[in-house]
Amino acid sequence: MTSDLEAPPPRHVCIIMDGNGRWARKRLMPRSFGHRKGVETTRRAIEFFARSGVEHLTLFAFSSENWNRPAEEVSQLMDLFLQSLESNTDELCEQGIRIRFIGDRSRFDAGLRAQLEESERLTRNNRRLTVNVAVNYGGHWDLVQAARALARRVAAGELDADAIDAPQFAAQLALGDCPEADLFIRTGGERRISNFLLWQLAYTEFYFCDTLWPDFSETEMQQALDEFARRQRRFGKTGEQLEGAG
Repeated sequence: MTSDLEAPPPRHVCIIMDGNGRWARKRLMPRSFGHRKGVETTRRAIEFFARSGVEHLTLFAFSSENWNRPAEEVSQLMDLFLQSLESNTDELCEQGIRIRFIGDRSRFDAGLRAQLEESERLTRNNRRLTVNVAVNYGGHWDLVQAARALARRVAAGELDADAIDAPQFAAQLALGDCPEADLFIRTGGERRISNFLLWQLAYTEFYFCDTLWPDFSETEMQQALDEFARRQRRFGKTGEQLEGAG
C-alpha cells in the first residue's frame, strides 16, 4: 500500500493497540483468542512501518494498570508475550529491526526478564527500525523514575538542582534517547491516552480510529500516515509564520 501524499514519514510513531478483547467477544471467543490475533496485527504493523521509513515505533503492550485485570488473563498475556519473543526475535534480526522494552520489569518472573534481555541483546545492533515495547509501563511511573534519577544526582553533588531543565529531565525518561513522538495512534474507539508517554506526547499529532486492533489493516495504517502528512505542525508558531518560512 502506497500513499499519494509526498511528505516524509514521521520519525516516531506510538500506538495503543486497543480492542483485542472486544474483537474476541464479538466472535463469542475467549479474550485470549483476541490477544493472539492482535499479535499477528503487531507483526504486520512492524513490517509496515519499517517499510514506510519510520525510525522508532513504540507499542503499548501492557500497562502498569493492566495488573488489575483477572489473574487468568494476565497469566495468559505473560505466556503469550514470552512465546512471541521466543518465536519472533530471529525474524526481527533478519529484518534489521531492534527491539527493546521500557517499563518496570521487577514484577515479571525470571524467565520473562531473561527473555527480554536476550531479545534486546540479539537485536541491539540493528538500525532499520527500533521497536520500543512498553511493558508494565505507565507515564506516571516514567516521570517519577526520572525525577528520582535526577534527585540522586543532586544528592550526590553531581548536579545543581537549579541547572535542571527540560532536556535534562527528558533524557532521564524511558525513551530519553529517542525523538519525541510525532504520531500517536489509538485503535478501538477510545479517545484517551491512558497514562501513556505523558511527557513525550506534548506536541504529538493524535489519530483515533474505531477499528479494533486485530482488524487494523495496512490500508488503515497508511490512512494514519496520510492524515499525519496533512497536518500542519506549528509548535507554538502561527500558520503564517510557517508559510513564510516555506
